[in-house]
Amino acid sequence: MTQIKGPAIFLAQFISDVAPFNTLEGLSKWASDKGYKALQMPTLNPEIFDLHLAAESQTYCEEIKATLAQYGLEISELSTHIQGQLVAVHPAYNLLMDQFAPETVQGDSKARTEWATNELKLAARASANLGLTAHATFSGSLMWPYVYPWPQRPQGLVEQGFEELAKRWLPILDEFDKFGIDVCYELHPGEDLFDGTSFEQFLNSVNNHPRANVLYDPSHMLLQGMDYLGFIDRYHNRIKAFHVKDAEFRPSASQGVYGGYAGWTDRAGRFRSLGDGQIDFIQIFSKLTQYGFDGWAVLEWECCLKDSEQGAAEGAPFISQNLIKRTEKAFDDFAAGSQQDDLNKNLLGL
Repeated sequence: MTQIKGPAIFLAQFISDVAPFNTLEGLSKWASDKGYKALQMPTLNPEIFDLHLAAESQTYCEEIKATLAQYGLEISELSTHIQGQLVAVHPAYNLLMDQFAPETVQGDSKARTEWATNELKLAARASANLGLTAHATFSGSLMWPYVYPWPQRPQGLVEQGFEELAKRWLPILDEFDKFGIDVCYELHPGEDLFDGTSFEQFLNSVNNHPRANVLYDPSHMLLQGMDYLGFIDRYHNRIKAFHVKDAEFRPSASQGVYGGYAGWTDRAGRFRSLGDGQIDFIQIFSKLTQYGFDGWAVLEWECCLKDSEQGAAEGAPFISQNLIKRTEKAFDDFAAGSQQDDLNKNLLGL
């Protein structure tokens, strides 16, 4: 019987140069002590996890798994959110995005894209060496400056943008397909894949590639005014990863979805720690269970008010309480009679 696994935690917001957050062993003990069962692993911190070594060495991967196993942990997915972002960067964001790239490719958008593409391909091999089946990432964006249709977009701009995005991602998707691993795009404002419609356009551009899938994060949907529960009904076949993140959207007379350039604390739409926002997680876990999702429920802590330690401590029991062990029998089985063809015919008047 399929069941959502958890709780897991995304480490990106916790890695630092301060113990215990500066070593894999320190992070593992910290997460385990809080009740987590798996780590979603960023791949830009070689002192924590060396992506290049993991892609080349099965021995290294076994050592990583052994370190985590000491604390009752495993890896849920590897993450290349930053590298995925750099697969496609609009020139307006070159300076901002260069800070995430190695100095050797900064200022050279073509070299930066090649570097990011290679990183994703390394992540496919590393995931295979670790025995993983899903991978978390961003799509990057060529069209985000034109998300609002004013000035009017020239005809063909969006279609050409998705054509170029597909051209960049198809070799990556094919590499993941060699190893049977799903690429799970976190649908996120700032990325060209930010909602269901944009994801569908991308799917069409990559010929419905079987490895093009979704990392479901309801917080980004709530802040766009989307039906995040209906999204599961519509796209559940493509949901292969899950971020458990809360949010609230409280529009006012002065502010709505766009936030008025305000900082996170003062925005109408804000990310919150689990249980402090408006997301209906009971229904989310119910729907994902109904559709047979058996991946990890991964806490991504992002909150403009609550301290990360408190958010992480509260996150594990919150997820655990929402996990559903799917029933193997109907609640009214006690009243069911045995199948009798003659009785059924009589009841139907046959």
